[in-house]
Amino acid sequence: MNVLIVEDDRNLRGFLRKAFREEGYATDECESGDRAIDRALKRPYDCIVLDLMLPGVDGFEVVKELRRRTVLTPVLILTARDEVGSRVRGLEAGADDYLPKPFDLAELMARVHALIRRAAFRHGDVTLAVGDITLDPLERRVTRVGRRVELSPREFSLLEFLMRNAGRPVSRSRIAQAVWNYQFDTETNVVDVYINYLRKKLAFGDSAPVIHTVRGVGYRFDP
Repeated sequence: MNVLIVEDDRNLRGFLRKAFREEGYATDECESGDRAIDRALKRPYDCIVLDLMLPGVDGFEVVKELRRRTVLTPVLILTARDEVGSRVRGLEAGADDYLPKPFDLAELMARVHALIRRAAFRHGDVTLAVGDITLDPLERRVTRVGRRVELSPREFSLLEFLMRNAGRPVSRSRIAQAVWNYQFDTETNVVDVYINYLRKKLAFGDSAPVIHTVRGVGYRFDP
């Protein structure tokens, strides 16, 4: 799951980044309306968390422009403005939800999750199934041959990425960017460590291996 955080307050932006990543989301962040529009047009996101009071193009105009360009990504407006008029204006511009600052983090996560769930139902993209493994990105549930597989948020994100690229080799750098949202450091083995975690948790009895090493490239999910 990928979330775009648009917030000009550096401290709050960092807080949101940390919170979403701990929940297993990949994040991109920007601090201006212009950059938000550019990012959302170039890359698909599962949700956009958008501040209204931005330098240059404000949050209202960001939503209007994205909807005008047929970007249907769910947008949650997050702002200090709590007046009814601002809420109505934001929703009429095309936002999907509204949460005033200060906010409760658990409520923010629940609202983002609900927006992503509704969008997935609209597009019929609810459950991934590859071989005998199923993954529900909304309920964050994984099963293999009908048995529940308990994964950490990071393991879940890694498995989701691999399943969405099933049958195709993916490099360690692509995995690191998608799951950890940073450039791959050749000195770290974090990707390999988490691949091993997944392999062990997905190994049920005589079940065939599903994550294969592609020499010189990375890994391939292929049951």
